[in-house]
Amino acid sequence: MTRNRLEAFTDAVIAIAITIMVLELTVPHEPTLDALRPLFPVIGAYLLSFVNLGIYWNNHHHMMSVVENVNGKILWANLHLLFWLSLFPFVTGWMGENDFDPVPTAAYGLVSLLGAIAYYLLQTALVASQGPGSKLAAAVGRDLKGKASPALYLAGIVFSFVNRWIALGLYVFVALMWLVPDRRIESSLKAGPQEPAEID
Repeated sequence: MTRNRLEAFTDAVIAIAITIMVLELTVPHEPTLDALRPLFPVIGAYLLSFVNLGIYWNNHHHMMSVVENVNGKILWANLHLLFWLSLFPFVTGWMGENDFDPVPTAAYGLVSLLGAIAYYLLQTALVASQGPGSKLAAAVGRDLKGKASPALYLAGIVFSFVNRWIALGLYVFVALMWLVPDRRIESSLKAGPQEPAEID
């Protein structure tokens, strides 16, 4: 089966998740900057999650661009990823509304961790279906960022109960690590089959 429906469904889920998050932002009744002050944690949490979902959408699009066909295993791996991404509105609101208290901040890290693992499993399933000599396999390479991200999220979960700002700093650092679009796929396509481009 082709990848078109999988991509369309993924795009829709991510778009809906972002829409739900923005609808959770409460409009202040006073026309002053001071009225925005209580909303800073909520806006900050929304911004972090918007960037994270944007990163997933961007990298998912790049990864699927070199995939022609998908199978049942890939469909379930993609649904597994979407399950965790669909929880971002909940943990974002919980963390922001509670001023980054330890438990909601740890929950945000847990959802982020499981989302990263789910993305890795999807990537693994796609590489397996395309074959070890495929452009996707060459582009993924050692995937150092993909392996470092879960470790950083795990550290963030632990630090949520020690210092919430360190935990948030780790979550932001992972986002910044991925903020520049992942060019491994594009580099692999330009290099061609005889010159695999491995970019970590």
